[in-house]
This record gives sequence, structure tokens and C-alpha cells, in this order.
Amino acid sequence: MASLPHSSEVLVSAAPPVSITAIHNARLASGALVDIAIDGETVVAVVPAGTPLPETGGEALDLTGYVITAAGAEPHAHLDKSQSWDAIRPPFGDLERAIESWHAFAMTLDEEDTLDRARSTALRMLASGITAVRTHVDLLRGDDGLVGVRALVRLREELRGLMDIELVALGGPTVPDAVFDAALDAGIDLVGGAPHLADDPIADLMRLVAIARRRDVGIDLHTDESLAGADTLAAYARAVAGWHRPRTAGHCVRLSMMPTEDLAALAAEVRAADIGVIALPITNLYLQGWEDDHAVPRGIAPIGRLQAAGVRVAAGADNVRDPFNPVGRCDHLETASLLVAAGHLAPEDAVDAVTSGARDVMGLPVAGPIPGARADLVAIRAASLGEAVAFASADRVVLHRGRVVSRTTVTTQTARPSRTPLADASAPALPTLVPTGK
Repeated sequence: MASLPHSSEVLVSAAPPVSITAIHNARLASGALVDIAIDGETVVAVVPAGTPLPETGGEALDLTGYVITAAGAEPHAHLDKSQSWDAIRPPFGDLERAIESWHAFAMTLDEEDTLDRARSTALRMLASGITAVRTHVDLLRGDDGLVGVRALVRLREELRGLMDIELVALGGPTVPDAVFDAALDAGIDLVGGAPHLADDPIADLMRLVAIARRRDVGIDLHTDESLAGADTLAAYARAVAGWHRPRTAGHCVRLSMMPTEDLAALAAEVRAADIGVIALPITNLYLQGWEDDHAVPRGIAPIGRLQAAGVRVAAGADNVRDPFNPVGRCDHLETASLLVAAGHLAPEDAVDAVTSGARDVMGLPVAGPIPGARADLVAIRAASLGEAVAFASADRVVLHRGRVVSRTTVTTQTARPSRTPLADASAPALPTLVPTGK
């Protein structure tokens, strides 16, 4: 299949990841300046900067000038679709038009091209500090419904050791159960779908739940993905209450339009069923309101109110440069910034939604600069967490399971103003590895 090239600025080094046993002079989200000790994959100590750390013989990382947080996690991606916008040239428009243009393109989908696009997007995510991705993959129409499945199973194996990838089989009501089974047999982790788009939403919902229960795997559904329409989330909550496998609901845009008392009742059911709700601001903002010429509605799942009601919440970027969203930076801080501007969350809560909250709904171990947590970390050049969200410097260092897996360094040269002398504006020193174990 002919397609336009997809560019990537991420250069892959021949060098293996570097194991880190100590981090010095990093600033936490709280503002505290700390040193961090790491043993293998685990953070073992976080102490005030300058405090002696356990003796190690490994490498240390000086992060002066950086803020450090848990690594980003992307709980809802579509890597098989990503970076297809230029090849498809889809019409701008609503969800139905996006679906139609994707289905037409997918009839000629090529496994190698899908793998290349998905790899390019995943590496951009890794460079931004995302070390865990859950991606949906379409079960396609036609004779071979597993083209995307094979490509993303290959990608997961290829990037093993650099990032954790979870795969969700995304199938509509016309996809036979046997195709879901084949996808699960091929290595897919969870069952997915979008029952609110089906002619009989509840019937499709119950079928998807039945497949997941029969195969004893988790389920991650696109749910209530419009400001009005089918109500599937309440039925979903009742269908999976008491289940032991992960269950999540993405989009949930309809909830933003619900009166307080109605949302409270639904939130109680979702909490009781332990469904994690994933807001997806950039794609939902793009897809909504095309039919309105004034007072255009802008709905995002109300994760602040859901969290206050005890629901587990997270946020993700969803689509990247495909028919469902022509933009996207593969950066969890872009999602966090949108949660602040459009979701009215504080920067701290927004970052939590795309780091710890996202890992939680994905069923991953706790990570971050916390003793006992997994050493999945991202350091961003910034003076504070708020500055990190606002400016989202590309200058970052990324650790996955205690090893440096990506580094981006930025140099800017700006001409000196003719009238105002500048102080020394030379770039600060880059993070360096220094020996420890004096």
C-alpha cells in the first residue's frame, strides 16, 4: 500500500540503556530538592539533597535544574491509526466522518506500514517521558482482520525493555467472536469496543463483557463518546461489578452534561464496580461541535468531580495525527495542560492524571520518586511543576525500571538585542553520569 512517509525526530542509539543507582539534586513536585537511591527497578530512598545515600558502585545522574515525577503513562492510544492523516487526507468533521474515512483506508492497510507508524509514535512518546502505553488496535473488516494486531504485537516485543505496552482488541458489533478469540490468541491483552455506536448498544456491551469473562481478561471500552446519546456506562458498571479483572471506560463525554445529582448516582455505580474512567481531552475537543455555529459545546469527562466521588480517574491523548485528531505531540504534558485549561484541574492534579492515575487504571505498579515505587521516572528541565506543565520543555531524561532509556537535550541560540545587554545566557550543563561509591 502506498502511503506518505511519517517523520520521526527520535534517533535510536546503538547503546543499551544505562542503569542508574543514584540521582542528585532533582526537584520534586512539592519543590523539595532531593537525592534518590535506586536498586535495580526500585526506588529505595528519597532524601534531602546532600544527604548520604546507600553506597553503590553504579552510575549517578545529576539532575540540577530538573523537576522529577513519575514517568508518563498513556492509558488510551491508537498506535495502529497514528500518523495516518497525511495518507488519508480525511475530511474535517465529527466522529462518524472520522470512522468512515478510517474504515475506507483500513481496507488496504499494510502490516509493515502500520508497524512503522506505530513505532514512530511510540518512540516520540518515550522521548517525552511516557514509559507505559495501552493502545487499542482495530479488528479490521475484510479477509484479514488481524493486520494491525500482528503489527502491534511485533512492536510490543521490539520495544520490550524500553516501555511497557498493553494491547486492546477494538471490535465493533459485526466482528465475530472468533476474530476476538484469534486476536487474544495472537497476544492481545484486553477486550475493547465502542458499544455506544452500535445499533443495539446494550447487546453489544453484554457481548463484549461475555467475551472478556469467557477468556478471563480485562476489558477497556469506549463509552458514551458524545454529549448526548446512548447511556452505556451504567449498564457496563452493573455488568462488571465484583469482577477481578481490570475494567476501564474511555471518553465518557456524556457525563459532562449530566446534572449534579444524576452524575453522583452514576459515579456511585462506577465506583462500586471499580471502573477506571479515562478522559481524552484533545480528541474529544476536536470531534465535538462541528454542527454548531455558535455556543459550540466542549465536553470532557468530568474527572475532577468523578475523583471527588471516589472514582479512579486518568487521562490520555487518544489519537495522534489520524482521522480522529489531526494534531497531537505524543506528550503527556500536553494532555495535562489541556486538563488545566479545559478541565479546570490544578496542575498537580493534571500531572497525577497522566502519571500515577494512568498507571493505576492500567493495573501497573506504583512508580515515581517514592521509596518502594518502581523507578519509572521523567525529569523535565523546569524550576517547578507548574513551569514544567506550562512550558513543557523537551529537555528531558527518562528512566524505565531504573535505566535511562531516552534523553533529549535542547540548545537555543538567540540573537542579542541591540540596546539591552544580556547576562550570560549560556545553556546550563547537561545531565552527566558521574561515578559513585567513594
